[in-house]
Amino acid sequence: MGIPVDIRQRIGNIYASLRPAERMVATYIRDHYDDVASMTVAELADSAGVSQPTVIRFARKLGFTGYRDLRYTFNHPTESPQSFDPLDGFDLHPWDNIDEIPTRAVAGAKSMLDDLLESLSTKDFRRAVDLLGHARVIDIYSVENSVVPANDLNIKLGYLGLQCRMNTDAYMQRISAGHLTDQDVAVAFSYSGSSDDTVRALRLARNQGAKTIAITNSNGTPLANWADVCLYAGHGERTIYGNAIFSRVSHVAIVDMLYMGVILSDYTRYSAALDDSGRYIRDRVFHG
Repeated sequence: MGIPVDIRQRIGNIYASLRPAERMVATYIRDHYDDVASMTVAELADSAGVSQPTVIRFARKLGFTGYRDLRYTFNHPTESPQSFDPLDGFDLHPWDNIDEIPTRAVAGAKSMLDDLLESLSTKDFRRAVDLLGHARVIDIYSVENSVVPANDLNIKLGYLGLQCRMNTDAYMQRISAGHLTDQDVAVAFSYSGSSDDTVRALRLARNQGAKTIAITNSNGTPLANWADVCLYAGHGERTIYGNAIFSRVSHVAIVDMLYMGVILSDYTRYSAALDDSGRYIRDRVFHG
């Protein structure tokens, strides 16, 4: 027996991340909850004053494959497979065909990258690049899944000859942050913006006078409150079992943007540093 699907709760969880037209669908459903079960996608679109693709996109953001599954759930809230929801916010269900997974995963990644482009401030991106390029030391903080993009940034900036350091141990992150100065920069990765160890390390770094950069998906969070610059990879937050697990796609894209931005800020210097780095490890190539 499955767990009943609470459509109202799902809407509440993602409402802040919805686009204006999608919010119109959400509002109509909440105000006419008992009527939606009998409505076609065209009828719901007309009633909410939006397009049919918007309704379908909204249904997918709730975790369904489309409007038909959403409508079915209104009529059968406790039946499986509609009640199965371990990946809230991610388009995957137990009745899916495994052969479709590659296409679906790529589509999900594209969606997150589109969300990134809509969310990222060019002004803040420029400032982050400038801070990194002029830092004496760059400290990088992260936990769990966010270690993936954090480590990528550490490696890429290291290739450019910048003085970076990254500790995965929470104690060492704080010790490292405590030794920063106003000539340094601290970068923190957190999808939710509320990872305790990451927030504490960034807060300490800022208190020591370092400039701080946060890469996250939610504004108004503790991490954002302690950042001089916030680079937002999307709109709002979903559960850790859903898109948060796949957040490395957009966060790694931000790392690539920062890497390219730093190179472009002083092309002669950093292209020479890359040449030097390549020369230092040339003998590590396997020749069989």
